[in-house]
Amino acid sequence: MSATDLIKHFNDNNFDEGISDGVVLVDFYADWCGPCRMIAPIVEELAQEMVGKITVAKVDTDQSVGVASKFEVTSIPTLILFKDGQIAKRVVGLKDLDSLRKMITEVL
Repeated sequence: MSATDLIKHFNDNNFDEGISDGVVLVDFYADWCGPCRMIAPIVEELAQEMVGKITVAKVDTDQSVGVASKFEVTSIPTLILFKDGQIAKRVVGLKDLDSLRKMITEVL
């Protein structure tokens, strides 16, 4: 299974249900965003590494304005780590694999 198959796509309709259980890393992005394209392979690698431990999902902020507004996502990429529906960690901007991995393991 490829990394892109492991990543879920959340939107305004399925977001709340998607984050309700377990640890979920959500990548808020837009197709036109350069740093978002740069962090995408890092997020894909995390999805492969963390299979069975966390869920990895993406939200297109242009298509899901409601969710982006609810979580005050004003800069992208923004990555929010949820645990059982609650925000556990939040980072804004391009981050490296090690720092994201550390953020996740602190919450697991």
